[in-house]
Amino acid sequence: MVNESSEPLSARPQGPEEALAPRLPILVINLDRAGDRMAEITRNAAESGLAIERISGVDGKAVPPAQWVDVDEALFARRTGRGLLPGEYGCYRSHLAALSRMVESGVPAAIIVEDDIVMPPDLIARASAMMETLPSADVLKLVNHRAHGFEPAAVTPRGDRIGRCLWGPQGSAACYLVTRSGARKLLSSLKVMSLPFDVALERGWETGAETYVSETDLVGFGDLRAATMIGTRADYRAVKPARWRRLPAQLFQLGEILARRRYARAMPKKAG
Repeated sequence: MVNESSEPLSARPQGPEEALAPRLPILVINLDRAGDRMAEITRNAAESGLAIERISGVDGKAVPPAQWVDVDEALFARRTGRGLLPGEYGCYRSHLAALSRMVESGVPAAIIVEDDIVMPPDLIARASAMMETLPSADVLKLVNHRAHGFEPAAVTPRGDRIGRCLWGPQGSAACYLVTRSGARKLLSSLKVMSLPFDVALERGWETGAETYVSETDLVGFGDLRAATMIGTRADYRAVKPARWRRLPAQLFQLGEILARRRYARAMPKKAG
């Protein structure tokens, strides 16, 4: 079932796996021009017995830079060592729109996903078990490009380990669970863009949202992932200045390493 934000999230029917778990809506970010992706994830949701709601994404390539809002391009350049891509701007605004939708709906928590993932039938049940095992969490990243130096905080009854990583960024905002309180913290702390959204999302030491990751990915990626909606390697190279001009970014990254390690080491660990 696909909803287009016309009914309360709490009113959705549940599949067999969902019936055993707390109400946990799935919000799918999708650009209007990416109908093939929406069709694919809709098919996947139907096969897995999951209800989804489509969030119309912001197409950064259709918004002239002069019309960008709440972006600190100078700080972005100092932190990343390069310029901001239109696709990154659109991705960032799209995730903030999904977080806003969740807060407005009044649901206690939701899963926010991008439209190139593949969801298994047990996604909600496993994510709910994580939330119940670690109720202090505001954000739980359910997929990562890498999880180096994983430090466990708890293990769910389903065997999933939750924790933080000593090294990063871990990459990917393709699937994460967020509580209503966590969404509010993210909307407040991330209002002005100064990093790509996937990097900003996992910086719990800065956002104030208690952020954890799953050691094992709960979702996979579909065949359409290769057709990136943000930018190609050539696009990234085009906005990268000479090496000597990237020194501020290297210093920022050093500080990030230290902050990430402190954050991981300071997390409370649940016995058992």
